[in-house]
Amino acid sequence: MKNIYDESGAIISTCKNYRYRLWRIWDKSKPFVMFIMHNPSTADESEDDRTIKRCVNFAKSWGYGGIYVGNIFAYRSTKPEVIKQVIDPIGPDNNKHLTEMLQKCQIVIAAWGNHPKTESKPLKGIDIGKFYYLSLTKTGNPRHPLYLKMNLKPQKLTKI
Repeated sequence: MKNIYDESGAIISTCKNYRYRLWRIWDKSKPFVMFIMHNPSTADESEDDRTIKRCVNFAKSWGYGGIYVGNIFAYRSTKPEVIKQVIDPIGPDNNKHLTEMLQKCQIVIAAWGNHPKTESKPLKGIDIGKFYYLSLTKTGNPRHPLYLKMNLKPQKLTKI
């Protein structure tokens, strides 16, 4: 696969169960955007899944130079419902990585969707001044970006 990024990477736990951070940079002269979703899937330091490709496309369309991706729960699974069965779905290092990525990015797109065990526990105490969303679910949660229309622009998030 041809590398389309100047820089790409991921921080994954040694046990491979947690992905704490993922990034894709294509223009270091521009600011970065962070996406915070529910839990990571299969994307890693070099392979993009459909969600990461979608996030990259959104960020490029808004004029950003890269993305960072974090999750409320760092446990890796293609099925979000698995999270409620895991003893430590957040992961021991998740808060540290979320905080570090927040400092690198101009805005944060909240995109965790509706999930039974979704709590904002890892986000407690974090200033949401940089938080935005693309669309809200019927219950008021920020929608996951995968199936959203590409013409959406970030809108200010007022509460988590």
